[in-house]
Amino acid sequence: MLSGFPGLLTATVFLPAAGALAILLLVRGDRNIRVFAVLVAVADLALSLLVFIGFDRAAAVAVGGERFQLIDQFPWIPGDTLKATYFLGVDGLSAPLVALTGLLGLCAVFVSWHINVRVREYFVWLLLLQSAVMGVFASLDLLLFFLFWELELVPMYMLIAIWGTGRKEYSAMKFLIFTILGSAFMLVGIVAVFLTPGVGTFDMTLLSTSGTMLAGAGVLLPMGVLFWLFLIAFAIKLPTWPLHTWLPDAHTDAPTAASVMLAGVLLKMGGYGILRINVGMFPDQTKEFAWALVALGVVSVLYGAVVTLRQTDLKRLIAYSSVSHMGLVMLGVGSVGISQGELTSAGLNGAALQLFTHGTITGLLFVAVGLVYEKAHTRFIPDLGGLAGRMPVVAVAFLIAGLASLGLPGLSGFVAELLVFLGAFQAYPIATGLAVLGIILAAGYILWMIERSFFGAPRDRFVDITDASLVEAIPLAVLVISIVGVGVYPSVLTDVFEIGLDPMVAMFNEGG
Repeated sequence: MLSGFPGLLTATVFLPAAGALAILLLVRGDRNIRVFAVLVAVADLALSLLVFIGFDRAAAVAVGGERFQLIDQFPWIPGDTLKATYFLGVDGLSAPLVALTGLLGLCAVFVSWHINVRVREYFVWLLLLQSAVMGVFASLDLLLFFLFWELELVPMYMLIAIWGTGRKEYSAMKFLIFTILGSAFMLVGIVAVFLTPGVGTFDMTLLSTSGTMLAGAGVLLPMGVLFWLFLIAFAIKLPTWPLHTWLPDAHTDAPTAASVMLAGVLLKMGGYGILRINVGMFPDQTKEFAWALVALGVVSVLYGAVVTLRQTDLKRLIAYSSVSHMGLVMLGVGSVGISQGELTSAGLNGAALQLFTHGTITGLLFVAVGLVYEKAHTRFIPDLGGLAGRMPVVAVAFLIAGLASLGLPGLSGFVAELLVFLGAFQAYPIATGLAVLGIILAAGYILWMIERSFFGAPRDRFVDITDASLVEAIPLAVLVISIVGVGVYPSVLTDVFEIGLDPMVAMFNEGG
């Protein structure tokens, strides 16, 4: 294994940023920039897969073993005042999400091949965005975590405001305002944690282990207040109703690559933060407020599903469906309210797996919608129809993504939803039943969308439409393989997630 491989995680996080710097200073010519960006993305995917494969599962589960691995650490802000460190590392929770970021980063570069306006700037911002998200998943220092969290804002704002469509400036600013608001709550929480008597550290490995430092620390702010400061920040990013309103606008007006990264990994930052910080650092408060997490999750599932049924724009429809599906993450986390042992593990594992599977599924949906829009020049569903005969490759990819989204057995979405429901049912049977209703509605809006867009009588206006080219088909194929692969063999991820979540489950069982 690669546990002792120094610098691997640092290289994985900063390679896209280094590639962005090279494009800015060295690479000339639009085609050369595109090719260079692909090479950087391929290399970073290879590194992120090395991180995932190199995570030593046996060492992680051994008594006294290495929960956090591939660690890069040195003093960042030395002295007695802050004592912040540059501290990167992965465990079973973060290693799959690092791999997901590498996978979707490559897909985002490929779907950007057609960009011909300010090409250099575009790929600089896209690669910087990838580095920022990688840093969030790899950081084990709260201050460094916050730095990467904030770094993501600028590239995404630029990508939407410059290369977006429609009300792009409005949507970009709305995204920025909501996320900065959440960051303000998080910063207050981080400062309060550090200043809490008996803590004085940003080290997330100390703050998120059994017998967490916060449990026996003095009180600066009540623990429940700290819990909600972090939860609000992460709920905005997830997003959870009623803090979701920035998402449909951002998705609708963003370029395809930005939508892929936004739905695929930026939303997952919120879910990851809830699991890593709220669950990991505040287990007692998570259990105390589990009913609120479940309520927010169920409302998000049902509200997102009902509103999705009313949408006529393909991207807006997928955006609202994301609100619904991310509600399942909150439901899975809330399953810790009563469930014990294996059922608690199932709920949290389902929430973590939902982060990964939703990333690949919505990533594929947005890639396919981007190709439809690029070739048909519309996303208005009533104007579409009969595209399957003209775009069979895109249609098949869209169909697979849609079936995975509605939870068809054999595809990745089914496994995540099943684990969430198994974990939540014992604790909250009525709420779980209502959430299942959201999945039924998902089957309705997904199948209706596919039927109206790709099937039915061919439209004369689309007679000259072509299918995906080889370059355009690459991200479709990569994401289809990941969706089918995880659906057929889910333990490739569930076993790793379980290793990362077991210490959290142990804290709940000890406390209850």
